[in-house]
Amino acid sequence: MSELKRTFRYLRPYAKEAALAVIFLGLVVMLDLSIPRMVQTLVDEGIGNQDMDTVLRTSLMMIGASILSATMMIGNTVFSVKASRGFEADLREHIFKKIQTYSFGNLDDLSSGQLLTRLTSDLNQIRMMVTMTLRMFTRAPLMAIISLSIMWTTNPQLTKYVLLLMPITGVFITLFIRKLQPLFTKTQEKLEELNQVLEENLSGIRIVKAFVRREYEGNRFKSANTNLTEISVHVNQLIGVLFPITLLIMNAGIVAIIYFGGIQVIQGTTTVGTIIAFTNYVFSAMFPIMMLSMMAGQISFAEASAKRIMEVLDTEPEIQEKPDAIQLVEVKGKVEFQNVSFSYREDGGDPVLHDVNFTAEPGETVAILGSTGSGKSSLIHLIPRFYDVSEGKVLIDGYDVREVEPKSIRKHIGISLQEAILFSGTIRDNIVFGRPEAGDDEVIRVARAAQAHEFIMELDEGYQTEVGERGVGL
Repeated sequence: MSELKRTFRYLRPYAKEAALAVIFLGLVVMLDLSIPRMVQTLVDEGIGNQDMDTVLRTSLMMIGASILSATMMIGNTVFSVKASRGFEADLREHIFKKIQTYSFGNLDDLSSGQLLTRLTSDLNQIRMMVTMTLRMFTRAPLMAIISLSIMWTTNPQLTKYVLLLMPITGVFITLFIRKLQPLFTKTQEKLEELNQVLEENLSGIRIVKAFVRREYEGNRFKSANTNLTEISVHVNQLIGVLFPITLLIMNAGIVAIIYFGGIQVIQGTTTVGTIIAFTNYVFSAMFPIMMLSMMAGQISFAEASAKRIMEVLDTEPEIQEKPDAIQLVEVKGKVEFQNVSFSYREDGGDPVLHDVNFTAEPGETVAILGSTGSGKSSLIHLIPRFYDVSEGKVLIDGYDVREVEPKSIRKHIGISLQEAILFSGTIRDNIVFGRPEAGDDEVIRVARAAQAHEFIMELDEGYQTEVGERGVGL
């Protein structure tokens, strides 16, 4: 199963809307394909016999069919948009929740720029593919099948020329799509690099200005932007070649139909109206091929994006909770490291910590000292199980942390990471982030302990002051 088909599983909750969209589309196809037959009647029976009643009646029927077709198309649009947008929202939420389960090790492998690209650009490509499937790709095979059936019953000899062109064009487009797909994967990778540079600069713009690095960062962005532009131009040039070639093949088929059909008209074996109708049906039968050529790039883009999205969804968190994990209820606070070694590499090479042993008793104040890069933060991250040890054990009150429910460990640990992050919201929201049920008395108590209460109370809104993104309001 292709990755794109796997993402379509998230369309199941919207099966009703998708089915209605397809039903409306089927009605559109039937109405549209009835018009060439009416044209045949108009030419042969109306104009050919100078019968104005037939001309008027057929013309009104064609207008009515067109109006009804437009109405059915509106219905298709309404339900296809509901299905595709619901699909997009569910898949986005699923990706976001999956990322929330990642351990620190997973986040080391996938940067914020990469994840942001997959949640936005890649997801948008998949959503567009769903929309096109419900509005265009479903219509194309219906038109082809019905058109070929009508053509065969009308004139089998001329239909053979169309049947000859279709597989030739289909093989050509299939080979083209296979060539495009790796290029679209590369395009998304270049977009990730661009987003990474952009995200770093927006979050660190004050540092860039403080150290006068605007020119350097500008060049870095320009390089990433140029790389993305070059691959995008190359891809679009290839797509630009595909459609004219497909159109040329189709026009050659039309010329053949008119030529051999003209011979039949001269011989008296068919009528002019039949040839006109037949030519219209050729367009309908070749519509899937034309559609495939126009959307070849979109198909390849969507498949590449689906592969990248499923990579996020298929990634298993490095920190796995055991089914029978112990839940810590009352914690005394004894921490033991027994022959602990740790490496960020899966093969255990280049250990950051090697054979560490110590015990911190409840009530003790223990400081971990060392130079930059000596492994102080890595050691601390092993206690709440942000990472797992490579060798040895980390114990809390005698329990190996790998045997304990991670959530219950972290509920009993207060931690201040190296990078301070403030979320958009109020000061109070940020203080109670790790414990939403905390009361106002507790909030004030911890603010006083952090020597922030007086500062907060000087603000117009006090604890309800909006801090803004990353605390810019402060």
